[in-house]
Amino acid sequence: MMLKNKNAIIYGAGGAVGRTVALAFAREGANLFLAGRTLAKVKDTAKEIADLGGSAQAAEVDALDQASVEKHAADVVKKAGSLDVSFNLISLGDDQGKLLVDMTLDEFLIAPTIALRTQFLTMTAAARHMTAQKSGVILALTANVARIPSTYSGGFGVACATIESMCRQAAVEVGQDGVRVICLRSAGSPDAPGVHEALSIHAKNANMTFDEFHTYAAQGSMLKRMPWMAEIANVATFMASDGASAMTATVANLTCGAIVD
Repeated sequence: MMLKNKNAIIYGAGGAVGRTVALAFAREGANLFLAGRTLAKVKDTAKEIADLGGSAQAAEVDALDQASVEKHAADVVKKAGSLDVSFNLISLGDDQGKLLVDMTLDEFLIAPTIALRTQFLTMTAAARHMTAQKSGVILALTANVARIPSTYSGGFGVACATIESMCRQAAVEVGQDGVRVICLRSAGSPDAPGVHEALSIHAKNANMTFDEFHTYAAQGSMLKRMPWMAEIANVATFMASDGASAMTATVANLTCGAIVD
């Protein structure tokens, strides 16, 4: 198992992507510490993992609150002995469907502000424990709009580019202590409710049905499709494992060929 005996925190574990990643980590032997603001949803994910024979504990954690993040990370280390993987998958609350010129400043700042705050808090909290133990992996997830701008994406693309920049900055600071920082860039998973909602907005602005826009968007990739949540989770599992030990300060391209590196 790729993550046997690894202690991993997943923020946003009650969401669709967080749940999928948590299940993938559990299958590979990780001890999961699942965090989220809606405890009932996080507990549902933990129960599903436990029912499958995995190890998962749920906690109510506001990933936008420093005290909450710091206390939870410290509790994990005290309980488990180490913090080996940290993956922030909370929603950015982005407001898509408008052009920048039609947005208010407050609307535009929603996604970049959430991204900056939550990634800073969870990255630095994890980094302090990981640098002390001289090992660990910090993961983040972005979308292809970090590299390829798209109309009507509001502040979301800016938020994704910000996350990628933060990953590079963190990686150069913690690398000497054996800590890796990896970003996964997706083209958007059509089976994720948030992505489905965003695609529906873009379809409306393009005067297309959802299926028409989905097909149109997929045609822009080499594989003529978009990545499923399970595929994101599988790559995240590998990146968190020792099999990817030589990789840091990089972005894993999960765009099905929509972006060419």
